[in-house]
Amino acid sequence: MDLPDALTPPVGQSAIRKIAIRLVPFVALMFFINYLDRTAIGFAAPNGMNQDLGLSAAQFGFASGVFFIGYILLEVPSNLALHKFGARRWLARIMVSWGIVALLFTWVQNVEQLVALRFLLGVAEAGFFPGAILFLSLWVPSRHRGRILMLFYLAQPLTTVIGAPFAAWLIQQHSVFGLEGWRFMYLGVAIPAIVIGVIAWFYLKDRPADAKWLTAEEQSWLTTALEKETAQTETREKHPSVWLAFSSGRVWMLSFIYFGFIYGLYALAFFLPTIIDGFQKQFGTTFDVFQKGLITAIPYLPAAVVMYFWSRSASRRGLKTWHIVIPAVAGAVSIPLALFTGSPAATITVITITACAIFAALPNFWTLPTRFLTGIAAAAGVALINTVGNLAGFSAPYITGAVHDWTGGYQVPMVIVGGFMLLSAVLMVLLARQDRRLRSDAPMPLVEEHQR
Repeated sequence: MDLPDALTPPVGQSAIRKIAIRLVPFVALMFFINYLDRTAIGFAAPNGMNQDLGLSAAQFGFASGVFFIGYILLEVPSNLALHKFGARRWLARIMVSWGIVALLFTWVQNVEQLVALRFLLGVAEAGFFPGAILFLSLWVPSRHRGRILMLFYLAQPLTTVIGAPFAAWLIQQHSVFGLEGWRFMYLGVAIPAIVIGVIAWFYLKDRPADAKWLTAEEQSWLTTALEKETAQTETREKHPSVWLAFSSGRVWMLSFIYFGFIYGLYALAFFLPTIIDGFQKQFGTTFDVFQKGLITAIPYLPAAVVMYFWSRSASRRGLKTWHIVIPAVAGAVSIPLALFTGSPAATITVITITACAIFAALPNFWTLPTRFLTGIAAAAGVALINTVGNLAGFSAPYITGAVHDWTGGYQVPMVIVGGFMLLSAVLMVLLARQDRRLRSDAPMPLVEEHQR
């Protein structure tokens, strides 16, 4: 695990390594369960749920996306509560809450109940992801955050690599407890959230000084390094506040950049299983439920590998503009091309490029807000970026489903996805140029220009 660097003293290297081994995998496990629960609807849809509940593509898209309405409404308040009450209590509370709501999907009977439960799931999950990002950022100095967040973010593509076959296996267990396969799948992915949420209450610590698995010297090094960075940031930004985050042009620009990536991410997450299910009609191929789960997982394993090495490059070179722009352009070009190929293998190959592009950019992107925000401003800023970005979580599945019903295919919806990702690339270039103009007043630049 190549985390430490030559500029970090041995005590610091030891501290960062312990955080990577003891803390990050557990928070990543929480994220794994989080992402699996919110995307379980994508696995259920082509495997009996849409037929049993009589859903059209637009109704499925709306039910998938309405999750983000509840999520968005409470995102910022939830992250402010995390700042007030502490990450350990708040993240554990969030996890148990969404586990209980996720469990109720087992007995959903109609589209109205499905929509209501998806909305409540969003309310219950609100604040988890930005809270986890903020929590990990408060444990390590800025030069190590990219690699720490990369290790955390590995949980998202691995959710599909492991979760898609797992969900497919659950769906194949027909009549367990008298439930249809897709209902039993909901049951199987909900219970871990409740169990791990309870464990998190006792396992997590709010700060390095509370971690008994760190030595006194390691605690002192981390605390000193973090306090020094906080003081430098507060000197630049005066007094951290919620208003500082909400009035920052950088925060809003990052929000719109994130929107494009999330639009692509959830268009894939919710509709890839359905697209694969359509291979039978389009290409005359036949796959059973478990095989479809394995095919769904294919793009995400290379994505995890690419994410690791791309983040490693950003950490070693310093984050450059192209570390985010190149993946955005690659995703923008590849995702519309995926549905114009001539075989299932070619389609999955191109979609794999899209998945690699999205996941290469995201962990590097999330190192940016805490470079210029601290304290309650960081909590509000990270939540605001995630809130605006996750508007795409609602709009992507709904627009994709509605345009599919209008056009009769997924080609036009995927062109729209590509357009939003291209917009993210353009905005990232503009942000970097603006930051270069302001650099004389900002000792810690948001990104380093690629020419340097």
